[in-house]
Amino acid sequence: MSEMTAPKPLRWYDAISINIYYFALTLRSQTLTPLIVPLLVQQFVGDETKGTSYGNLRLVSLMVALLVQSVAGMLSDHNTSRWGRRRPFILVSTVLEIIAFLGVGWIAGSMDGMIGYWALFGVIVFSMISSNIGHGAAQGLIPDLVPPSQRGRYSGIKAFFELPLPLIVVAFTISRMVTAGNLWGAILAMIAVFVVATVLTMMVRETPLKQPAKPMDWTGILRLVAMTGLFTMVIVLIGAGVRWLLPHLLALKGSLSLILIGVVGVTGMLLAVALGVIASVRISLGKEAGKHPSFTWWVINRLAFLVGANNLASFVLYFIQERFPELQGSAAAQPASLLMMVVGVAILVISIPSGWLTDKFGAKPLLLVSGLLATLGTVVVILSHTIPVMYIGGVMIGLATGIFFSSNWALGTSIVPKEEAGRWLGISNLAGAGAGAVGAYIGGPIGDGSGYVLLMGLYGFLFLFSTLALIKIKPQAEV
Repeated sequence: MSEMTAPKPLRWYDAISINIYYFALTLRSQTLTPLIVPLLVQQFVGDETKGTSYGNLRLVSLMVALLVQSVAGMLSDHNTSRWGRRRPFILVSTVLEIIAFLGVGWIAGSMDGMIGYWALFGVIVFSMISSNIGHGAAQGLIPDLVPPSQRGRYSGIKAFFELPLPLIVVAFTISRMVTAGNLWGAILAMIAVFVVATVLTMMVRETPLKQPAKPMDWTGILRLVAMTGLFTMVIVLIGAGVRWLLPHLLALKGSLSLILIGVVGVTGMLLAVALGVIASVRISLGKEAGKHPSFTWWVINRLAFLVGANNLASFVLYFIQERFPELQGSAAAQPASLLMMVVGVAILVISIPSGWLTDKFGAKPLLLVSGLLATLGTVVVILSHTIPVMYIGGVMIGLATGIFFSSNWALGTSIVPKEEAGRWLGISNLAGAGAGAVGAYIGGPIGDGSGYVLLMGLYGFLFLFSTLALIKIKPQAEV
C-alpha cells in the first residue's frame, strides 16, 4: 500500500469542491464542440467538406487528449507534492487553458480560409493538451477521498456538475453570445468559470502521498504512447475504408444506398469501439488487463454510449441545419443550444437520484435502462418534424445520459485499483476521447455524403450496443 495519512472525514461541501472542476471542463467542451468550433470550421472551409474537416480535427485533438489524460493520471498517482497528488496538475492545466481560449478568439477575429482552419486546428490541439492535464488528475479525487459506500452519490453529484449545470448555463448565456456574434464574450465567460472552479478545487483536503505504492514505471508511458498510436491507427484504417466505400455506395442512389451506407457506417464504428479498446487496453496494462477483463468491457460500454451522446452534441448544429432548412449558420446555434439545455435539464432531474439508486440497486441494471432509453430518444429526435418534438427526444436522451454518467462512473471506480486510480481511469479516456474521434472521423464523411439524419441514426445503434457490453462486466468475480 502507498504511504498516505488517513483521508480526512468528508464534509457536506466536499462534494462540491471534489467535483466542481468537471463543471468547467464540460462548459468548455459544450461551448467549443457544438458551437464555436463547428461554426469556425464551416466559416473557414465551406459547407462541402465541413463534416470531414471537423472530423479530422476531432480525431487528432482527441487522440492527443487520450494520451495526455492517461499520462497525467499516471504521473499524479505518483506525485508526492505537499499540495496533494491531484491539485497541482489542475492548477497548471487551468493556466494553460486560458492561453488556449485567448488563441481561439484571436484566430476567429483575424484569419480566414485554410490558414484559419489550420491555425484553429493547432490551438484546439493545444487546448486538448491543457485541459486533459487537469482532467486526468481530477479523476483520481473520488477514488482517493470517497469511501466505496458513498461513491454512487458522489458520482451522481459529479454527473450533476459534469452535464446538466454547464448545459443549462451554456444555453442561457454563452449560446446567446455566439448567436449574436459575441465570440469574445463567450471566451471570457469560459475563462471566468475555469478560474472560479479551480479556486474551489484548491480547497479540496487532499492527504499528501509520502511514498507511491510502487516505483514509477516509466515504460508505462511508452505503453500509453503505443496505446494511443494503435487506437488512432484502428480509427484511421476503418475510417479510410468507410471513406473509400462511400462514393461507390452513393452512386447507387435511393434507399438502397442509404441502407448500405448505414450498415457500413455502424459496422465501422462498432469495430473501432470493440477492437480499438481491447487492443489498446492490452497494450497499456499488459498482463494486468487479463486479470481485470471487466475493466475492458466497462470501457467498451462507456465508449459505445459516449459515441452516441458526444456526437449527437457535436453534429447537432449541422443536423438542425439539414432538418430545418430555414435555420442556417449562426441562426441554428440557439435551437442547438436549447436542445442541449433540454438534455441538461433532464440530466439535472435524474443525476443525483440515479447516484442514490446506483448505491441501492447496483450499476448494471441502471446502465441497461440508460442504453435503451437513449436509443428510443434518438429515434424521436430523428423522426421529429418540429422543434418541440425534437426536444421531447432530447429529454429522453438527457434522462438516459444522467443515469449513465452516475452509474457508469460508480461502476468504474469500483473496478480500478485504488492506489493507481489515476492511471486506470486515465486509460478509460479511450472512451471519453475515443467517442468523439470514432463518431466524428468515421461519421463526418457520412454526414457530408448522406446527411446528418442518417448519421444520428448510427449513433442510436451505438447506444443499443452499449447495453450488450454489460453482459461481460463481472467485477465481483475479479476481487
